[in-house]
Amino acid sequence: MAGAVALAGLGALRGGAGLVYLAVPKNIVNIVSAIEPSYLTLPLPSDQQGDLSSPARQQIQQELSGKSACGIGPGMGTSNVVQEIVTTLYRECSLPLVIDADALNCLAIHQRNSDETLTQHAGPRILTPHPGEFARLTNSDIPTVQSHRESMAIEFAGKHEIILVLKGHQTIVTDGNRLYLNTTGNSGMSTGGTGDVLTGLTTALLAQQLPPFEAAQLAVYLHGLAGDLAAKDLSQPALIASDLPRYLGPAWKTLL
Repeated sequence: MAGAVALAGLGALRGGAGLVYLAVPKNIVNIVSAIEPSYLTLPLPSDQQGDLSSPARQQIQQELSGKSACGIGPGMGTSNVVQEIVTTLYRECSLPLVIDADALNCLAIHQRNSDETLTQHAGPRILTPHPGEFARLTNSDIPTVQSHRESMAIEFAGKHEIILVLKGHQTIVTDGNRLYLNTTGNSGMSTGGTGDVLTGLTTALLAQQLPPFEAAQLAVYLHGLAGDLAAKDLSQPALIASDLPRYLGPAWKTLL
């Protein structure tokens, strides 16, 4: 899904990251780079189906040298190789890491098939699931998650020593002790791709050395505010994910 990673890249650029690298299968590099010339693309080895191949793991680990933060998940798929890449980075990467979308599903699959826990990680971790993804991570279901959003989020974050961003109405940010309920955003943001923008935005704030909880808190606030400003101009029904990066500038201006 070339669009997913491109949206994440736009979120990172508008989040203030100086250099944004998008590591993608080599067969979609031209598509991704054509969407926005401001980010840099890193072609990764892929198989005939276009999925990442085994050598990609080592290349990704090499490319992370000298970087400030990493986001992973949008548009990746959940092939066996991708699962290996995600779980290895989750355990071993010392950089602040934002995990979203397919990377969350890879972690959920790994948890079912392994004795390892999500507490085993080498650096700060921010997980950004929507209710369906969180249900898979907790071996639960969406109605249960929606009925116990705060308590389940706090318990999960505390148990695994991570920052959890549980998306939805009044998105929750918690580290197991602190709890933030976001007040920005609207139903027009339920369209596909908006979460990818949030992944990039959060990663950019981490790259600027904000502490993980504060980076997640500011990211969801700015992301929702951009959605509110976009909806004011365009309407909620007409709002699409690619509108959000364009409205992050006006959102920033309310804080500066």
